[in-house]
Amino acid sequence: MALIETSLIWVTYAICLAILFLIAGIFVFIYQKPSERSIVVTTVCFITVFSLLATVLLLPVDVALTSSTTDRKLGRKKDWATPDKVDRILLDLKIIYYLLYSLDAVLCLLVVPFTYFWCEEYDEVAAEEGTQTVGQRLWGAFKYTIAFLLLVVILFLVGFFVPVARKAKHEDKHFGYFKDLVTQNHGERALTFAIGVLILIGTLVYCLYTAPGLALLPVSLIKTAPRISTPQLAASTSSQLAQNRERQRQLEGRNAGRTDGLDPRDRRELESLVREERTLVRRERLQSENSGEESNFLVKVWHKLEAIFRPLKLLGGLLLLVIVLIVFASMLITCIDKIMNSACGAHCGFLLGKTQIFNPINWLLILTSKIFPIDYIIFLFLVLLYFSASVLGIASIGIRFLWITLFKIRRGHTTPNAMLMATVLLTLMVLALNYSLTLIVAPHYATWGPQTYCDRPYRNPDDQPDCSKHHKAVRPCSERSDNLVANQVCTPSVVSTFLNRITVNFPFLGIVDFWAQFAFLGIFLIVFVVMLFRVPRLDEEQLDEDLREAEEEGLLASTGRRFGATWQDITGKAKGVKRSDYGATSQGEGLQQDGGEQGGARRDSDY
Repeated sequence: MALIETSLIWVTYAICLAILFLIAGIFVFIYQKPSERSIVVTTVCFITVFSLLATVLLLPVDVALTSSTTDRKLGRKKDWATPDKVDRILLDLKIIYYLLYSLDAVLCLLVVPFTYFWCEEYDEVAAEEGTQTVGQRLWGAFKYTIAFLLLVVILFLVGFFVPVARKAKHEDKHFGYFKDLVTQNHGERALTFAIGVLILIGTLVYCLYTAPGLALLPVSLIKTAPRISTPQLAASTSSQLAQNRERQRQLEGRNAGRTDGLDPRDRRELESLVREERTLVRRERLQSENSGEESNFLVKVWHKLEAIFRPLKLLGGLLLLVIVLIVFASMLITCIDKIMNSACGAHCGFLLGKTQIFNPINWLLILTSKIFPIDYIIFLFLVLLYFSASVLGIASIGIRFLWITLFKIRRGHTTPNAMLMATVLLTLMVLALNYSLTLIVAPHYATWGPQTYCDRPYRNPDDQPDCSKHHKAVRPCSERSDNLVANQVCTPSVVSTFLNRITVNFPFLGIVDFWAQFAFLGIFLIVFVVMLFRVPRLDEEQLDEDLREAEEEGLLASTGRRFGATWQDITGKAKGVKRSDYGATSQGEGLQQDGGEQGGARRDSDY
């Protein structure tokens, strides 16, 4: 029975890994710029995102495996859960966690920076001339990566030799779980310190990007910015185009009789109008293609269905808004609970001995953990919610240094260097998310799950009390319990032990991580309130730039054309192919002027 239960838990994790595999691939391919894709950059970004998501999603497996050793109805260890078998489960989980944390640290501090400098070392001219070799690029990238290598060595050396908090050793003697956190070897201490520093840095980035993204995510679904195919934009573009061409005709008519050509001032204005006309024509063409005005029946039906089901997007945004507000309330409740009821306060990073204030997310996960894998599905949704918020935060704010934007992260327009920088930020944010989900959002679930113990007298320390006739004496496990049986029955999760060990041994890291949660909540609240009253606007300048790039790269193919090409392949007949005279223009492009307006036709033929 134990083998079947354990196998089901690991199979569920494997299914989640397959889902994460697709999510990581979708994220990388959606945001990369198609014309600048690199196999090396794509692989590194994909592996990094997949590894960090796999690290966070291991928590429900951790909780399920440790909880499977106890009978929650009787509050005692199961017959098969001998100390050796429990230790074996914990050792396996600890090895997997340490491997994943080490992989995340190496990818974030060494592999991604090396790949970044590898891209920076590329010289297109030298590569075409054959003067730059692969070895030269490798050496150039390695030289700059040495600084990050030294940083890793320093982090581990400091963690290896730094003393743990002295006050932690002399705290409450009955707090057995607390005392176990400070009993560790130097190797574990080094890894704990290194990951703790990364979590500290990630928490700061987490506040700056994930908090705004979490506020923007539901509001962006409710208050969607105008689409480029809306009738308002179409009418506005048509009106601007008509005014532009009318002004060009006025300039040409005013200077028609001049033998020396246009006046210099009129020439500059005409050139500006011609450039503006090209931009407006691009907008008109894209609007026509996206709206399916000249498409076949199937495309028009698809656009109508999108309009019909558009209210579902609003409902989804409202539902997501409720969920986000519940998560916000859960985080705030836990932070207040830690301040009021922490066992040792700032000396251990506000470690909470027992949750005493109702937490809705914590309660829901504990309730659903009794029926695996319902809690896993909810936790997966939470992780994807925070991950999507982090991506949206980076895409909305960009990668900045103070007020200077270094890189923009946009769908289909992210360069390799920007993609690598975004991957590093996401790694740091997800490490901070691991801390937040475990110790802030659902602390009791992440530590004990549904585990219970029998709070009745016992004769021998090795004997477990019998609660078969005293179900009211069955208590949920907690870090702080006066009954010594709880220490024998309750098994804390590996990840909670690891993160609590950071806050206990290095209180400064725990204090900063804890108070940063209030900064996260404050930033979320400010952005949320501002977005409620702010009307979304269309960035026309960015739109024009995207259209220009799309036209230059030949990527402005419409859905209607794709459907038409498929139908022609099926029927084997070409449709709408006409022979044109030299210099003639296609009326389907919306560029032909009224009869006799040769000037406008001449200008449009350039497109």
